[in-house]
Amino acid sequence: MRKFSILLSVLLTLAISVVAQKTDKVYSPILEMNDETLFRSVTRELSDDAFGGRKPMTDYEAPTLDYIAGRFKEVGLEPAAGGSYLQKVPLLGVKTNIKNNELTVNGAKGKVTLRWWDDFVLWTLRAEKQLKVNKADFVFVGFGIRAPEYGWDDYADIDVKGKVVVMMVNDPGFYDNNLFLGKNMTYYGRWTYKFEEAGRQGAAAAIIIHDTEPASYGWSVVQNSRASSTLSLYSPSGNKELIPFQGWVTGESAKKLFDAAGVSLDETMDAAKKKGFKSFPLKLKATIESTNDIEISESANVAAILPGTTLKDEYIIYTAHWDHLGIGQPVNGDSIYNGALDNATGIAALVLLGRRFSQLPERPKRSIVFLAVTAEESGLLGSEYYAENPLFPLDKTLVCINIDSYGDKMPVSDVILSAAGLTETDRYVKDAAAAQGRTVKYSSIDPGGGFYRSDHFNFFKVGVPVVVAKSGNQYIDPQAAKAHQEKYYSGAGNYHQPTDEYHDWWNVSGSLNDIYLFYGIGYRLANSDKTIQ
Repeated sequence: MRKFSILLSVLLTLAISVVAQKTDKVYSPILEMNDETLFRSVTRELSDDAFGGRKPMTDYEAPTLDYIAGRFKEVGLEPAAGGSYLQKVPLLGVKTNIKNNELTVNGAKGKVTLRWWDDFVLWTLRAEKQLKVNKADFVFVGFGIRAPEYGWDDYADIDVKGKVVVMMVNDPGFYDNNLFLGKNMTYYGRWTYKFEEAGRQGAAAAIIIHDTEPASYGWSVVQNSRASSTLSLYSPSGNKELIPFQGWVTGESAKKLFDAAGVSLDETMDAAKKKGFKSFPLKLKATIESTNDIEISESANVAAILPGTTLKDEYIIYTAHWDHLGIGQPVNGDSIYNGALDNATGIAALVLLGRRFSQLPERPKRSIVFLAVTAEESGLLGSEYYAENPLFPLDKTLVCINIDSYGDKMPVSDVILSAAGLTETDRYVKDAAAAQGRTVKYSSIDPGGGFYRSDHFNFFKVGVPVVVAKSGNQYIDPQAAKAHQEKYYSGAGNYHQPTDEYHDWWNVSGSLNDIYLFYGIGYRLANSDKTIQ
């Protein structure tokens, strides 16, 4: 009987193989799952401990890439990177080891020693095994912004070459609605800009004073984002064009530094919020020294395509980042930062969308690209690389629809549209929302700078129209939503924490509605006879 079973198994395998050769498709259970089961399955699997938090340039990257490419193939999507699903992305990883894990700063009124991790976090993006900034003077530069269109220049009449610049988070509009764009953060408020500008000014180090409300995240997020090696795109110079050191200091530690300089931190920061503020040297001096563990390697974006028909040389692109923070500092005994919501759900959405488009009776006119990008958590690196090295012409890419963090959400009747009026994509969002019986609300209030914190921003910078839409909070069943939240939420944030894990108790019906919204937008654009401006 056992021999018969083995023989039957072999015959079935051969039969499946013959069918596969004729149809070029192998049966996959993923094609038979309903949408919710598929969405949950991919989210659960990608955020499992077996994937180790999906940090690029770790042993967990290759299995992650294989998994996503396999899922794309299973739902009928073709490789989009020259016959491969992988677009290689050169990355530099640097583990910065600050000497003695402390920073000693000498001031006019005393000496302060700060502890790495608890009081400050500093890192370098340079491929140098040893790095030293010797006896550098400190300068307070307000928000660290040069914005001529707003009549603002924190670097006016001050020389910061070779010095340590200390600055505030966000931009002046956070504190005064008459400045910049008010509560709607500009790119000048992002930490990425501040470090870039400090480097352009020739500073040796740039340190941002952390403050939870204007930063929109707590100190633990700063810590966890730099718990292991810091990633960046790798340049031929080894990134020597970048500022030597960059980092953050807690508000409490900043006060100690200013006290040591004989200056009131509160009064200084209040003055810096007003137009006409002049940056000034602080009577502080420090030596910053590190040894650095260097790794130069390749990560990858996972790229798949469903070729179009009559307009196949024009493209709709869906993006979502596959990476998270990997294995880091333990919190309550858990050191794996699984990234279920952020952003295994986004990859699950790409797979679900890919299956929907590939199973249409007739393919769309335009080609649909599905791009799972790397190293978003390290500064949107994978999408930056794609924008600089596109697989398909950017002037033929009609729109980027980015998907980031869609998980436990019950159905709502509204859609929040950000960046309204920037492109003609707004009408497609409204049409797709109307088809769902949902209303569109416009939002220009973005104090946390969310528009600059996900991968669509790199497409926006190179002129590709983007869709930035998300669920509102008008729950269709408010009582059920309230009961669900009271039952399952402790009030503690899971963002960039080991607690960002998948749970079967998630109610994903609202997130599925949003994915269907994105499908509707993409479908309309893929079959429209018009182009977008």
